Amino acid sequence: MTATAESPPVSGLATVRREQVEDFLFREAELLDDWDLDEWVALFTDDGRYLVPCPDHPGGNPARDLVLIDDNMLRLRSRVERLNSRKAHREYPHSKTSHQISNVRLRPAEGDELPVNAEFAVWRFRGDRNNCYVGRYRYRLRLVDGRLRIRYKHAVLANTSLRQVSDVAIIL
Repeated sequence: MTATAESPPVSGLATVRREQVEDFLFREAELLDDWDLDEWVALFTDDGRYLVPCPDHPGGNPARDLVLIDDNMLRLRSRVERLNSRKAHREYPHSKTSHQISNVRLRPAEGDELPVNAEFAVWRFRGDRNNCYVGRYRYRLRLVDGRLRIRYKHAVLANTSLRQVSDVAIIL
């Protein structure tokens, strides 16, 4: 299932409005909830990165500190391929999810990137278990051919225990 079509192209970072970024983030959430991971990974730039640090050390450096996820595009595409197959036993059949985005805040552009913060709550329903992952996204968005793309997605969990998030097999 494919989510709604992309927003119209924009001419430059200075013209990007919050509602356009919100629409982009809502589209990303919809793709994840529809389990349309191939379309989701296409939202990233070629040098994209997806990072989820451990909740007990959210500002940690992935080069030296334990993180839950630190994917460059090669690893991210491999993660999507695995999640789309029966090889991801924790996610076959797929969990039902509800990604909720709020408090979207644009920061001043830095070079060719637009920093964006947003709050999230991701509900995961699997069998008789429900989990809720709550936190803040830190994005760095770029314009590629007039379309917003994710260069960096950093999901900082507010959950205070590693046990609460130890089985994160979905994409936050």
